[in-house]
Amino acid sequence: MTTSSPGTAAPVRPDQTRTSAPVLQVDGLVRVYGDLRAVDGVSLRVDPGETFGLLGPNGAGKTTTILMIAGLLRPDAGSVHVAGTDMAADPIRAKGHLGLVPQELAIYPELSARDNLRFFGRLQGLRGTRLKTRVEEVLELVGLEDRSRKPSKTFSGGMKRRLNIGIGLLHEPTLLILDEPTVGVDPQSRHAILESVATLTEAGMAVLYTTHYMEEAERLCDRIAVMDEGRVQAQGTRDELVELVGDADVVVLAGGGALEVAEAAVEVLPAVQRVTRDAEGLRLTVRGAPTAIAGIVTAATDAGMSLHDVQITRPDLESVFLHLTGRALRD
Repeated sequence: MTTSSPGTAAPVRPDQTRTSAPVLQVDGLVRVYGDLRAVDGVSLRVDPGETFGLLGPNGAGKTTTILMIAGLLRPDAGSVHVAGTDMAADPIRAKGHLGLVPQELAIYPELSARDNLRFFGRLQGLRGTRLKTRVEEVLELVGLEDRSRKPSKTFSGGMKRRLNIGIGLLHEPTLLILDEPTVGVDPQSRHAILESVATLTEAGMAVLYTTHYMEEAERLCDRIAVMDEGRVQAQGTRDELVELVGDADVVVLAGGGALEVAEAAVEVLPAVQRVTRDAEGLRLTVRGAPTAIAGIVTAATDAGMSLHDVQITRPDLESVFLHLTGRALRD
C-alpha cells in the first residue's frame, strides 16, 4: 500500500518489525450486562503493518469490544494480549503499546494544536528533544503545520479529528485504535485521514479500524471482521468474505407502494436468498439474477410495489454485510 499524503515525509518509527507474531491477540472475549451478552466470545488477531477493520451495525458490540481491548473495560471472560503482553496481568505495560483515538474528541479547545500535542506528549512520558521532535513529526503527518499555533477551537471538525489522531500517535504505539475517525468530517479532511492511515501501516504500524463507511473498509483494510449480536460472524480478507456470498448478485428494487407485501411476495421465490426493506425500496440477494429478475419484478409489482428503478450488482462487502447481518452498515 503506497501512497502520498499531507506529511508523508514525516518519519514514523514504530518499534515493531514485520514478523509473524501478532500485535493484538484477542481470544474469547465476553461481556455481560444483566441478561444481555453484549460481547459473546469474540476472537481476532491483528498483525504488524496490518489495517484490521471491525464492522457491524449499531448495537453489534463493537464499542464494548474496543473498550475491552483498550483496557478500559474488564471482560467477564477471555483475554487480550497487546505486543505479547497480557492486558489483565500487566495493564500498564499493555496500554503503553496502544494509541487510542476515540470517536468523541479528546482535545483542549483553548490550546493550540502544538500545545495540545505537547501536553499529551508529557502525559505519555515524552520530554525534551524527543517531545519536540515528535510534535513536529506528528503535525506534518496529520497536515496541521500551517495551523499549529491557532487555538483548536477555531478548527473545522475534520482538523480537530486529525489533531485527535495525532495525539494518539505521539508515543509511537505498536497498535493504533481508530474508532470511526471520519464521522462528520469534510471530504478533504477525510481524504487526509485515510491517507495518513495508509502511510502508518506502510511504515509497519498496526491499525484496528472501526467505521460506518463501507468504502473506507474496502480502501484501507487488509482483513475485516463483521460483528453482529455480540459475535464475529465472519472474518478474512475482502475476497475471502465476498466468497461467502458465492455467485449471488444484489438486486435493488427502488420504489414505493406496498413494500411489506412485495417483500413477502419476492422472498418466497426460489432464486431469492434474502430480502431487506428500507425507505428506498427492497434489496435482495439473488442467485442467477439476470435470469430471475423478470419473475422478481413481476412478483413485486403484482404485490402492489411501484418501481422506478432496478439495479443488479455483483457481490461486494456491502453484499456480504447484508448477507451476514440482514442490515446495512449504518443501521
